Order: sequence, then C-alpha cells, then structure tokens
Amino acid sequence: MERLVELSDAEVRIDFLLNSKCRATVRLRSLCATAPVAFKIQTSSPHKFLVNPPTGLISPLSFATFQIILRPQNQLPPTFPRSPSDRFLIKTAPFASDSSYSTHPDSLASWFSSLPLDSTQDFKLKVAFVGPFLLRHAVSCGDADSVKNILKRQKAILSDLTQRDAESLLRVATGLDNSEVVVNLLLEAGLKIDARVTAGGVGFYQVDPRWESKGWSDLHVAVALDRADEVLDLLKGSGPLDLRDKEGRTPLHLASSRGNIKSAQLLVESGADKDAKSKDGRTALYRAAANGDRRMVEMLIDIGANPTIPDDRGRSAMDAARDKGHEEVVGILQCGELALMAARRGELESLGSLLRRGASLKYSDQYGFTALHAAAVKGHRETVSMLAEFGVDLECQDNEGHTPLHLAVEGGDIETVEVLVNNGSQC
Repeated sequence: MERLVELSDAEVRIDFLLNSKCRATVRLRSLCATAPVAFKIQTSSPHKFLVNPPTGLISPLSFATFQIILRPQNQLPPTFPRSPSDRFLIKTAPFASDSSYSTHPDSLASWFSSLPLDSTQDFKLKVAFVGPFLLRHAVSCGDADSVKNILKRQKAILSDLTQRDAESLLRVATGLDNSEVVVNLLLEAGLKIDARVTAGGVGFYQVDPRWESKGWSDLHVAVALDRADEVLDLLKGSGPLDLRDKEGRTPLHLASSRGNIKSAQLLVESGADKDAKSKDGRTALYRAAANGDRRMVEMLIDIGANPTIPDDRGRSAMDAARDKGHEEVVGILQCGELALMAARRGELESLGSLLRRGASLKYSDQYGFTALHAAAVKGHRETVSMLAEFGVDLECQDNEGHTPLHLAVEGGDIETVEVLVNNGSQC
C-alpha cells in the first residue's frame, strides 16, 4: 500500500514544566489525491496524555493537526529527552463514507473498530521531553548527554533565553566537575552572553580555553557568539574570510547554523564565499534550510547563494527543509525554482503570480542562471520586460561572468537586447 500520510516529525517534543499542562502540536499531511484519509490516535500512557482530537479526517493532499496534552506531573520524567515508555500509535485508512458512519469523532472511532485486521496503515510517534526547565536541570546535574540531546532536539532553546537566564545557566555550568564539557556544549549550541560577563569569577574567554582545538579562528569565535561589533572589527583587518575549522566550516557556516543573521550579513557583504562547502558537503544555505531559518534562507538566496548544491549524500537544501517539515522554507526555495522555470519557458502569468508571492529575483541554478538570464537566453522579451519592472538586477552575472545582455546577444534576439538596453543594461 502506498503511504497515506506524512508526519511532520517521527518524535513529538514536549516542553516540560512541573505541575503544569504541557502541549505539543503534530501535523499530518495527506499523500492521497483521491479520497479523504481518516486517522485515529492511541497512546501507551492514557493516564498521562490526552489527544485532541483523537480521530479526524484529512482532505486529499491537505493537512490536519492534533494536539498532545501532557497532564500536570509532580515529578520529573524518569528519563529525558527520550521517553521509552511513552509513545503514540497513529492509525490511518482511506475513508469511504456510507450511511452507517459519519465524520463525528465517535463515529470515526467506531468505523476504525469495524475495519478488518491489517487494513490500516499505522505510524509510531515517539515522545521527547525538552524545554528550558529540563535543560537547566540537566546542566545543574552535570548530565552532559541529556544537555546534548535537548540542544540537538530544540535548536532555538538558547536563543529564546533572556540575557539573565543565559548568564545564570553559564554560571551553573562552570561550577560543575565536568564544567568544560557542559560549557562547550552550551557555547557551541549558541549560548549568547555579554562579553563582560564572568562566570564564577572566571572570565569568559577562560571558560573555554581550547578554541584552537576546534580549529576556530578569532572570526569563528566572534561569529559563533554573534558579537557583531567584534566581527566588524575583525573584518576590517586583512585576514582571510573563509578559514576552515576541523570540520571544514567557515565563519559563514557557523553564522548560518546558529541563526546569527547580522554576522552572516557582515560576512557576505565583505566577500565571504556564500557557497563554500564544509567536509560534509553542506553549504551555509543548506544549514539554514535544515534549521528552518526563514530569514537566513531569504538573505542567502537574495545574495545569490546556490540552492542546488548537494551535500556529500546528494541532498539539496530543499531536500533538507522538506525532510525536516520546514514547509515555509520549502515554499521559499520552491517559489524561486518555479519562477526560474517559468521565466525559462516564457510563462508570463505564472511568473507574475510567483513574483507577487515573493519569489526571489536572485534565485539561481547550478550554473548561476537567474530568471533574467533564463528569459534573456531564450529570447522571451516580454518576460525580460516583466522582470525589469519588478526591479531585477540587470547586471547580475552567472558562474562564468555572463550578464543577461551577453546571453541575449549570443541568442541573437535583437528585440530582447533592446528591452535590456532600454531598461538600463550596460553594453
């Protein structure tokens, strides 16, 4: 049987607080184009969890969500982040309505009960407990594994902390027997503290004295901690912008991974290689897409980063965003790709619609072709005119340094050449 639905994630992550109701939302996407898909949610721990709604219908190729509610707990989870004893089973089946059953939740539950064995497509959903409360508890206990796994599952957790909470967390970490390990985990994950902060009487740069062991330059450190003033000072020097650490990461890779957009902008404006690949083949754009960082993705696309560069497993930035369920980022990348295709085909109506929806005029393919390059080389003068009206950069260059005017001349379409020149292209 072909897959009926796609889960936003195979694990539901719940921000845990003692004695409080905690909620998480799960999204199901229908992959069935011909019929609604019914779903039913069962939990292994009904004494702990509620599901709302426990059953439902998803329209063809549409989405549905359900909420998992953890009842107030007066004790910490026995294990976290992963909870091996808590899980959910999602049962799905194409829904064929008849006079016996309606779409009411109780009726749908009865409909599922009437189905023959092995006629449903089932998915398992694991549970992880995360959040600032458990992170601080793990730090205070010196539980490096739990700290690492919470940070891995909840990448934005540190950036959401107030300055006071960040400083407090650092002070707790520096008082541990294994302080170096835990502090390194926090700093590498993006814990941001003021440069003047000391922790337990220890100056910040003394907290982690082994930056060099990672192969980090001063620029790597300043970018990783998003210290824009320090980044700017370092960029005024004559040092290289694209030094690599031991994982092959440039400072731009670190800025992108951590969502430090100001530092990333300073780097690209100073000439950093926007398409540099680390040892795993990932670019800065790939990392931003995998993190679901819309602002970083938009910024990198606008400066001409190539979204088609694959990592060492052949996966693109769009593949990474799609696999992680970052639909907004997928939409941005897809919109740019579709606009490029529409320009190449001279499809004015489609292109206009995509541009009005925010498709980037600077989106380019593996050859550095933008929509304007594609339209110019094909001689689609009306498409070229539309792009000019939307404010496209007429002097943009592909990977070989060709402008759209160069390609239009090579294509031999005089009218397209005239449109470009009349709109300001330099001969």
